[in-house]
Amino acid sequence: MLTALSIRDVVLIEALDLEFGAGLDVLTGETGAGKSILLDALGLALGGRGETGLVRHGATQAVVTATFDSPTGPLAALLDDNGVEVEPGEPLLVRRIVKADGGSRGFVNNQPAGAALLREMAPMLVEIHGQHDDRGLLNPRGHRALLDAFGRVDPGDTAKAWATYRAAETRLAAAQAEIETAARDREWLEHAVGELTALAAEPGEEETLADKRRGMQRAEKIADELAAIDDYLEGSNGGLSQLRQAARVLERIAEDHPALGEALAAIDRAVIEASAAEEQLADARRALAFDPRALEEDEARLFELRGMARKHRVQPDDLAALTEELRTRLERLEAGEDGIALLETAVAAARADYDAAADTLTQRRHAAAERLDAAVAGELAPLKLDAARFRTVVATVDAGSWSSHGKDRVEFEIATNPGAPFAPLAKIASGGELSRFILALKVALAEEGGAATMIFDEIDRGVGGAVASAIGERLARLAEHTQLLVVTHSPQVAARGAEHLLIAKSHDGTVTRTGVRVLGEAERREEIARMLSGATVTDEARAQAERLLETA
Repeated sequence: MLTALSIRDVVLIEALDLEFGAGLDVLTGETGAGKSILLDALGLALGGRGETGLVRHGATQAVVTATFDSPTGPLAALLDDNGVEVEPGEPLLVRRIVKADGGSRGFVNNQPAGAALLREMAPMLVEIHGQHDDRGLLNPRGHRALLDAFGRVDPGDTAKAWATYRAAETRLAAAQAEIETAARDREWLEHAVGELTALAAEPGEEETLADKRRGMQRAEKIADELAAIDDYLEGSNGGLSQLRQAARVLERIAEDHPALGEALAAIDRAVIEASAAEEQLADARRALAFDPRALEEDEARLFELRGMARKHRVQPDDLAALTEELRTRLERLEAGEDGIALLETAVAAARADYDAAADTLTQRRHAAAERLDAAVAGELAPLKLDAARFRTVVATVDAGSWSSHGKDRVEFEIATNPGAPFAPLAKIASGGELSRFILALKVALAEEGGAATMIFDEIDRGVGGAVASAIGERLARLAEHTQLLVVTHSPQVAARGAEHLLIAKSHDGTVTRTGVRVLGEAERREEIARMLSGATVTDEARAQAERLLETA
């Protein structure tokens, strides 16, 4: 619900702060007083075009702030999806600023918000109905939801059946596409699976083979060096043999001089170290021994793995997984017809479930349409629309337009004269008739929700007497369920208001301003008397105003 509206420097309004309550708020004033400025200002806050012409002459910017009750339901979800934080229970502040030199900015609870978000929020906050309005009830895209709300028709089962049906169709299409692709590649697939299976690659095998190959290649390279070392150490002329011979000679003469004994000890130590080296060389030779044939086989296997990986554009370690993937594709291809048949059966079953749910939904909509037509018809005669007829069209759309909402197109149609064909609601020529049709429909739909605030702009234009009274009575009835702001020229409507706001211009000799004030009981009676009698308020008009207020 709209609780407050603050306007600064919009057209003729310099500064204006208004508060609104629940029920029916009426706005009156002489022609040209600026009633439309209030609606323009509210429309600006809710994402309307930020035209520089809205900025009051001499001001640098126009600012409009609209305050609403704390958002709930879809509106709260929309704000959350757009990253706008609103504390639970706190009011919602929507502000729009338009610069005199061009450009505008929007804010929701002091957080920046684009005009697109404001426009998306607008229908959840306010419905504006006027003689030239092309939104709300005039937009057929919203008629189905309105009918469902009126008839308490829940499309939930149809939505679930639709989701299941679409998922089954998606699985079938994917399987058909895969089989079609696989069938084109059958020969290649069979060959690839055959050669990959024969290769039998294992994860990590390439690295293992590469390590072995490097080891054997190194052993091959140092084999000659090891043989040369053997020649130096072993044999009759090897170093170790020469040391032993030298030791035997020194043993015979070591006692002749201390130095000879020390030399013998050193040679003995050298013999021991050389023998140890000889043993270590033997160990190394055994460890580095390689079979040229084994090296050749490992190299061939390694090259085969790498070649196959390049062929299939994968890493060697991924060849095993690729083998299983291609084998699975081949198996699905070979068993494809059976799988497709099962998926087709699933699609047919899901389609049957959707058809049943959608047909039930359609039947409930037809029943709701009959009740809505009767409810609207009961409102037409008092609104001087006796000859008019209203009907709710529930038509089946093409299969390509089916959805989670069912198979129906819903549109409100009217015929304004006897014998005239039915036409969409928006095609009515008379603005007054259109406004009254909207009122009749809104009264019929009154208990079924919608925006928390509705605005009717001069819905009573061109009517008076009993018709104006009927309009006032229906607006009051409608205001029992939602907040109503009504711009009116009708005293019968004005008398029904729970609160009466007067819009008037003032002049100080140089500047013209538009102001709004809440009327007390005496002021209200005087304003309704003015509406009854015109420029000169008579006692008779005051008495009639009193009677209207008493009977409202």
